[in-house]
Amino acid sequence: MACACTWIAAAGSAPPLPPINSYQGKGLRAGYLRCEHLVQPLGLEEPAPRLSWIVESGERGQRQTAYRILVASSADLLDLGFADLWDSTLVPKDDTIDVVYQGKPLKSHQRCYWKVKVWDKDGRESQWSEPAMWSMGLLKAEDWKADWIGYDKPREKMRKEPAAHAMFLPPTAYFRTQFRVEKPVTHATLYATALGLAELHLNGKRICDDFFTPGWTDYSKRVYYRAYDVTGLVQHGDNALGAILADGWFSGYVGYGHRRDLYGKNPRLKAQMHLEFADGSTTEIATDPNWKATTGPIQEADFLQGENYDARQELDNWDQPTCDDSAWEFVNVGTDEVHPLLQPHPGPPVREIQEFRPQSITEPTPGVYVLNLGQNFAGVARLKVRGDTGQKITLRFAERLNPDGTIYTKNLRAARATDVYICKGSGVETWEPRFTFHGFQYVEITGLRHKPARDTVIGIALSSDTPIAAEFACSDPMLNQLRNNIYWTQRANFIDIPTDCPQRDERLGWTGDAQVYVRAASLQTDVQAFFTKWLVDLDEDGQRADGQFPCVAPVKVANDDGGPAWADAGVICPWTIYSVYGDERELAKHYDAMARFIEFCRNRSTPAMLPPAKYHCFGDWLNIQADTPKDIIYTAYFAYSTRLTAQAAEVLGKTQDAAKYNALFDKIRAAFNHAYVAEDGRIKGNTQTCYVLALAFDLVEGEKAKQAAQYLVEDIKNRGWHLSTGFIGTKDLMLVLSKIGRTDVAYRLLHNDTFPSWGFSIRQGATSIWERWDGWTPEKGFQDPGMNSFAHYSFGAVYQWMVDNIGGILRTAPGYKSLLIAPQLDDKLTFANVSYRSNRGLIASDWKRDGGKTRFHITIPANTTALVALPATSAADITESGRALAKAEGVKLVRMEGATALLALGSGEYSFKVAR
Repeated sequence: MACACTWIAAAGSAPPLPPINSYQGKGLRAGYLRCEHLVQPLGLEEPAPRLSWIVESGERGQRQTAYRILVASSADLLDLGFADLWDSTLVPKDDTIDVVYQGKPLKSHQRCYWKVKVWDKDGRESQWSEPAMWSMGLLKAEDWKADWIGYDKPREKMRKEPAAHAMFLPPTAYFRTQFRVEKPVTHATLYATALGLAELHLNGKRICDDFFTPGWTDYSKRVYYRAYDVTGLVQHGDNALGAILADGWFSGYVGYGHRRDLYGKNPRLKAQMHLEFADGSTTEIATDPNWKATTGPIQEADFLQGENYDARQELDNWDQPTCDDSAWEFVNVGTDEVHPLLQPHPGPPVREIQEFRPQSITEPTPGVYVLNLGQNFAGVARLKVRGDTGQKITLRFAERLNPDGTIYTKNLRAARATDVYICKGSGVETWEPRFTFHGFQYVEITGLRHKPARDTVIGIALSSDTPIAAEFACSDPMLNQLRNNIYWTQRANFIDIPTDCPQRDERLGWTGDAQVYVRAASLQTDVQAFFTKWLVDLDEDGQRADGQFPCVAPVKVANDDGGPAWADAGVICPWTIYSVYGDERELAKHYDAMARFIEFCRNRSTPAMLPPAKYHCFGDWLNIQADTPKDIIYTAYFAYSTRLTAQAAEVLGKTQDAAKYNALFDKIRAAFNHAYVAEDGRIKGNTQTCYVLALAFDLVEGEKAKQAAQYLVEDIKNRGWHLSTGFIGTKDLMLVLSKIGRTDVAYRLLHNDTFPSWGFSIRQGATSIWERWDGWTPEKGFQDPGMNSFAHYSFGAVYQWMVDNIGGILRTAPGYKSLLIAPQLDDKLTFANVSYRSNRGLIASDWKRDGGKTRFHITIPANTTALVALPATSAADITESGRALAKAEGVKLVRMEGATALLALGSGEYSFKVAR
């Protein structure tokens, strides 16, 4: 039937790691320079930005012993070695992450060019790195000269005649102004934001490749702007600056059903171009009452409903100086709906990340064509047609097919997810929506005069541009497909915020989903800046006055009481980001919110630190007939967040807080055991998730922990070696199995392809992670369409276990300063190649069975150390690059632990062979 597939990843294969540096010479070389965790960021407001780099070497055991940073106000000065902003001089430290700028005070629009050189373990000085730059944004409120502008007339007209419209979907507004430039321009920077979505144009060209500027925030509290270098687009003489403004999250359909205008009814644009001239003078071109507006070809644009484009209504030269705008109208100025704080966006923009061409084209009913793009993803369809004037072409989107080959759309609920293009009739026409996105693998196209060609529709995947950080391949095609499914589900749901799903009428930043997946997310792409942004939505803008965190962030569209395991994201996510990236400043920024949350939990609990009579809790969402008691989840997560907050206090030097929260954790653990753990170690509920939470969070110890481990494995065995966990339990299930020494059981679950398992969905054709284990089954078909997403990353949290165990890549210090490499081999796998690009450099763990031997190729970044655990009965069984261990450069045998050899390594590449 339509759900059949192979297990070989093809169209949706995750892309490989892009090269950063490949220095293989002697000594060290610094590269991959970042400022505030971004490459070449523009428009920062941080007065003391943090600078980071990686160091690489072709030698083993290399480490940085000192560095020197130069920061200059121009590229020419930096090239001459003149640091008029800051010369750190030689600093005898090995820091490569978050080195704080300590130079002259920075001003609005300030451009900063920098480079770094380093000294290696032998005191050898490197060459200067390639230069990098950052720029400052508008640092004071008075630096903004721009007005909020909009075009309300067409919206007001539609509201007066609601009977004429099935739903309120006003046309997008086009804006423009003209200005002259009479002298040479050295720099031009455009700052742009919107209450809605804005796309900026200058002199006939779109200024950037970003989508959905300025992103989603609680617009009643803050809105972000982005900065763009448009120097190359400014021309001598007449210039035209234009913009398109759509509803977006501000006033479009958001969340459930037919809800819209959640923040305001009238979108607004604010833009300001800062021009710097060769004679040292400056000027501003800003949105003001003199701008003009009209409507154009985009008749409708909405995230949930789709985009409607009438090419007959295109505006000739609207964004060029030659445009005749005499029929355009003057804009509305100001807004009384919200008064947000304006700040630069701290995260990466949404961009096109990959294209997908049809793998097959079918015609389930006459004139209705269905294109299978081979991968479930989030994005849009680029249309290329030659049609008659007024010819209407309709595109509908779906993740799956019905048995008759038609598209399955019932699970979209109230999301129309339909794009319409009306042809201009002037040869080949190419169109791509700009203000919507869909979650889909299949595209239905109607209105064509003939069967579509292979290039009639091309899928364009969109995602926040988080840099790829992983590669994974092994001898099991199903596991390769699983990794690809996890990657593409993350990409589909990381569109400015971490959402639950990209297709139906929801697409919200669910906190529970984010906390169970954040660690796995960091192993797929670099999500540091992405979560820096979202944690503001969650913490600063989402936390209630009493300390509770919401169930979604931004919180406007749902309950502000997250409940256990959802609200705990306010503790778990900041701690995870610190642990992965070593970002102590981010941890300090959110510590007070973490502490307020713990006090909220303490205050709502009983004196015995148990749940109150009434509280909100989602439970172990979408488990398989194994409902875990909610008081178990409540108490377990209260304990876990308390312990993490204690650890955060220790990192930040808050010793009294650390002692207080450690004592509280002990009290909660004692309460958990007294209330829920029987003498024989049985835990109330007796579900897999009960035991997983107790073991993962160290709530049972000694004999009780051994008993809990036994009951967990027994339950899995009694279910035919299947899991029964939902969102909460699945996150830690595999990790706990390895923790209790039953990695064999974890591998058994991973290799399963019968229901319920990851492999089962892949057998049914999954190219992404399903929301439910039973999203589709041969016996029942599709599950309840009221909640049946086929792109939901929560169960993809298993990727952490895959990296930790198949690759054996484990951090032993924040930011991967030190590592443990301990691959757990499996009888069914003959090889595995697992790589992770940390913010210190590339870590790789590759192994392969070769006859009676096993080969291990291990890469450790410079400036990092590792302990490596290899399966061997004696040191004599191991060689490195053909040499005995005693003669291997940079390798030290620490000790033998049973059938495991522990080796200490410095940085470099190592090739081990173990005779087994």
